[in-house]
Amino acid sequence: MSTDTIAYQGAPGANSDLACRSVFPAMAPLPCASFEDAFAAVHEGRARLAMIPVENSVAGRVADIHHLLPQGGLHIIGEHYQRVVHCLVAPKGATIAGLKEVHSHVQALGQCREYLRRHGIRPVTHADTAGAAADVAKLGDPTRGAIASRLAAEIYGLDVLAEGIEDASHNTTRFLIMQKEPLVPSRAGGPYVTSFVFRVRSVPAALFKALGGFATNGVNMTKLESYMVDGRFTAAQFFAEVEGHPEDRSLRLALEELDFFAREVKILGVYTAHPFRIQQGAAEGQD
Repeated sequence: MSTDTIAYQGAPGANSDLACRSVFPAMAPLPCASFEDAFAAVHEGRARLAMIPVENSVAGRVADIHHLLPQGGLHIIGEHYQRVVHCLVAPKGATIAGLKEVHSHVQALGQCREYLRRHGIRPVTHADTAGAAADVAKLGDPTRGAIASRLAAEIYGLDVLAEGIEDASHNTTRFLIMQKEPLVPSRAGGPYVTSFVFRVRSVPAALFKALGGFATNGVNMTKLESYMVDGRFTAAQFFAEVEGHPEDRSLRLALEELDFFAREVKILGVYTAHPFRIQQGAAEGQD
């Protein structure tokens, strides 16, 4: 196994690449064409870790990721919050006024929607931000630009026409750090986050009953999302995150109650809460 490599989806210079370099500067980032390829790189031993984006403070959750998390066979061992700064990049000599279209990942385009609208630039969806920058560089058309990182502009020899074009100053992407083997930290540290998926039986008030144990045991649930499974409109899987360690008495009792009313409960990871999460929680508590 390559112990000094971390896989991510995208081309060199993507925001996932920046996240890898920020958290693990001593590891070599491994670009992958898809999220499935990033998971496979870990399974096959070409990388020890994977850096996977799951949600953004502006554009919401990353499409398809929550389907991959329970099926990909990797375990969450950490989280990272990356402030995303988008740049408008284009071939040498291009100008903002001369741009007719801009290529980028659908999430990046959504995060810069107002900027593009104000300048009358047509958004064009691409597989990833850095890949869009690479293609724009190859085309060399001064009417076509990309939304990407400053690092991508440097890698592919593009001019940065504008920086910080995202519509919201809080534009932040949350990443999950994953590996092949589970790693459950000692209960002595913390604070912790526990991520898990489950399904509920198709009976009245099943979800209400399944979640009741978290309320009665004082466990704070920070995330609950549902999505369709098996192509059935009546079947849903839930992705949830709670504060705490499974060895905490309160969370242990809540999970036991969940297991009674739900089915296919699967813990995806137990990991230390990122400082950004703690700071946001403290700020909300003061509101």
